[in-house]
This record gives sequence, structure tokens and C-alpha cells, in this order.
Amino acid sequence: MAVPARRISKTRKNKRRSNVWKMEAPALVKCPACGAYKRPHRVCLECGKYKDRVVLKVGE
Repeated sequence: MAVPARRISKTRKNKRRSNVWKMEAPALVKCPACGAYKRPHRVCLECGKYKDRVVLKVGE
């Protein structure tokens, strides 16, 4: 079984892993009914519609 010749430092190891844990901003799309920005494939919190159906009652 292969074994590394030298130990990899903590700094080098952490530099290699640093890109994995970056958070990304969520994707946003415009609601076709009201035009508000919402996350894709989710109910619009402004008008309560999903795929042209009222799913959620929103108080006015």
C-alpha cells in the first residue's frame, strides 16, 4: 500500500480544502404572477402561487 513520503502540513491541507466549503448565493427567479423574486421550484411568498395555482393564503 502506498504511503506518502512526507507529511502534508495543516496549512497546505486546509488550502486544498478551502474551496469546498464556500457558500453560494441562492438562485432567484421572477414569479410569473406578481414579479417578485423567489427561489425556483418553491411557492412565492408574496402572492402564494406555485405553477399558476394558489397554494398559500397570504394576508393583505
